[in-house]
Amino acid sequence: MSRSTRSKPGLERRRFLQQGALAGAALVAAPRVAEAQAAPAAQAPPPVMTHAAEGAEPADVLTLRDDERAGSDFMVDVFKSLGFEHFFANPGSSFRGLHESVINYGGNKSPELITCCHEESSVAMAHAYYKVDGKPAGVMAHGTVGLQHASMAIYNAWCDRVPVYVILGNYADAAIRRGAEWYHGVQDAAAMVRDFTKWDDFPWSLTHFAESAVRAYQVAMTPPMAPVVMVLDGELQERPIARGERLVVPKLSMPVPPQGERGAVEEVARMLVAAEYPVLVADRMARTPNGMTLLIELAETLQAAVIDQGSRMNFPSRHPLNQTLRARAAVTDADVIVGLELADYWGTVNALRDQLHRSSRQVAKANAKLVSITTGDLYIRANYQDFRRLQAVDLAIGADAEATLPPLIDAVKRLVTADRRRLFEERGAKLTQASRAAAEAARVAATYAWEASPVSVARLSAEVWAQIRGDDWSLVSSYYSNDQTNWPRRLWNFDKSYQWLGHAGGGGIGYGAPAAVGAALANRRHGRLSVAIQTDGDMMYAPGVIWTAAHHRIPLLWVMNNNRAYHQEIMHVQKMCNGRNRGIDRGEVGSQLVDPNIDFAKLAQSMGVHAEGPITNPNDLGPALRRAMAVVKKGEPALVDVVTQAR
Repeated sequence: MSRSTRSKPGLERRRFLQQGALAGAALVAAPRVAEAQAAPAAQAPPPVMTHAAEGAEPADVLTLRDDERAGSDFMVDVFKSLGFEHFFANPGSSFRGLHESVINYGGNKSPELITCCHEESSVAMAHAYYKVDGKPAGVMAHGTVGLQHASMAIYNAWCDRVPVYVILGNYADAAIRRGAEWYHGVQDAAAMVRDFTKWDDFPWSLTHFAESAVRAYQVAMTPPMAPVVMVLDGELQERPIARGERLVVPKLSMPVPPQGERGAVEEVARMLVAAEYPVLVADRMARTPNGMTLLIELAETLQAAVIDQGSRMNFPSRHPLNQTLRARAAVTDADVIVGLELADYWGTVNALRDQLHRSSRQVAKANAKLVSITTGDLYIRANYQDFRRLQAVDLAIGADAEATLPPLIDAVKRLVTADRRRLFEERGAKLTQASRAAAEAARVAATYAWEASPVSVARLSAEVWAQIRGDDWSLVSSYYSNDQTNWPRRLWNFDKSYQWLGHAGGGGIGYGAPAAVGAALANRRHGRLSVAIQTDGDMMYAPGVIWTAAHHRIPLLWVMNNNRAYHQEIMHVQKMCNGRNRGIDRGEVGSQLVDPNIDFAKLAQSMGVHAEGPITNPNDLGPALRRAMAVVKKGEPALVDVVTQAR
């Protein structure tokens, strides 16, 4: 169309409206002439519905009588008896009855409802909440779609052996389902997650519910811990019951964790006392803060090397017996290795070479004695392969490692002689020297690229440590990398159980950001400073958690480790490029988060959170962190976006 014949936008719009009106008149005028002549004057249009009118009860609503109450009120009674402090939930109609009872009948307190923007985030928050508080949180999810969203996070908790209590709404009776409830209702609701949960039930009465609710808590919290699912029928929640109906809240009685058999424990003690270079390797060992205390006592009694694989906070990072920074060398030198709740014993004593043709070799000595103490031997499922490769050991004790440490410590102390004690002291002195050398090497390595832009991850970690070291702090972010690239564990002084929470369990990206919020919520009542070094790709899975932190006033310092890529995947693709002789110059395609760059500061600001960045000059980082810390100490979340090097 030429410039001379093109219509102006305003004229086109008026012409369109005129033509539409004329066409509409032509369609209706002819057949309705007589009707129009007889019709009364046009009535005024209905009034706009006001907010108050929308909230008013409809004329035909059915309400509870004075002698009735809702079934979900009793459910709240049961959940209160179990000590739940919080329920994490994205709202859904299949648990609307329980939702209403929590906020009105229960007063929205113990449990308090935490509003989430995604079910995966809800479960991840509950996952990390437990690792700080030691008590499970509840998660309410909506039918089929809610559980599908939640399933990845449930799998993470399963792999991490963390008890998450999932409450799933459902309408089982097809005769009462409304339209969408056909899509969201299901016959066997928990089937899709049964391979990676420990127990589930679908109670058919309130008595059945009460017993199963308590049983679910017991099952989830008995080692090996794992998620459970309680399916609550919508009709059971909403159906009125008589106020006088006698319903009993069962008493919660927790089983004592299984302890190692006495003879086997004494055999382990003999092996450790006789060893020239014993190594204690801990992964999911410390279920409680006392777990670290017990491991310190055992290690110091033996002056034995300790490797903390990091699924829990098992051992102080700067303890002179901590050999985590030189784990491979310690395993190679060992003549006795005791694995305490190891997720991957085979990977501890072997090395897998990831090349075009994968190969493996044994790292431990051929004659080294291997001992395993784990509840992992007590419970295993078939389909999902989280149990890792089978490692042959000389003695396997199917028991809870933390519960087994007290008798093991006693047995070791009874066997130690003066001569062995002198040998232990000599060994401890050598381990102290090796630990100091490894720590100094880490500090030297951290100075490389100190002034670089983008900011090195080591510099970022050092700057954060400089700001928080004087506070009662907790690192609530998740790391997937080993201790050669995990700078906080190499540079900071971790000596309290809540300072390190481990990783996602199943390696699922999208866990880190919501887990940080859940852990920060648990830390809030203790007055601790929660800090997360947050990766960019993980944050983009569920950025709505920023809003949850702002809405519920959860103090949390987010420091973005923003390398603008899924860098681990870049390395995987580059390895393929290199192995196929195609060059690595295109290896970043499909794994970068650029064009456009994500402005995390603006993202956070849009949800009411104090934020600064993107910061590329490392000298600007310290002042920005101080300003953000001031906000967090006032009880609000804050975010500092730092553009970083790949490693």
